[in-house]
Amino acid sequence: MTVRVLFVCLGNICRSPMAEAVFQHLVDEAGLHDAIQVDSAGTSDWHVGERAHHGTRRVLRAHGIEYDGHSRQITAADFSHFDYILAMDDSNLDDLQAMRPENSRAVVARFLDFAPDPPTREVPDPYFDGRFEEVYSLVVQGARALLDYIRREKGL
Repeated sequence: MTVRVLFVCLGNICRSPMAEAVFQHLVDEAGLHDAIQVDSAGTSDWHVGERAHHGTRRVLRAHGIEYDGHSRQITAADFSHFDYILAMDDSNLDDLQAMRPENSRAVVARFLDFAPDPPTREVPDPYFDGRFEEVYSLVVQGARALLDYIRREKGL
């Protein structure tokens, strides 16, 4: 059994690739790379094919995490393929709920809903204000809690 996790933000160049990279790093550290598949996507097509924002790449590198993914837009097929589709904020969550097919069994939720006591329920978009370190801290908190949750739920 493979658990599939998709992180989603607006453009898929800041928050969701950061969450993908951090979560993948934790999955790899736990030796679960064969059991958990990780990806990210955006609700918009604004940055399709682009590398992650330089601020995201810089913060990830500073924390010893490499990432070389490229932006893509979420598709209807993602709702069948992934077990967890996690939005970075309420606007992303609303967009996902609106496009979700009726037959989808994916858990669609805010990413930070898995964190026990986050200072916020939304991961702020650092695209304009450059708060990449703040976003990284939230993402690490959410990723650790999500991995613990999946391990408990799936017996990994």
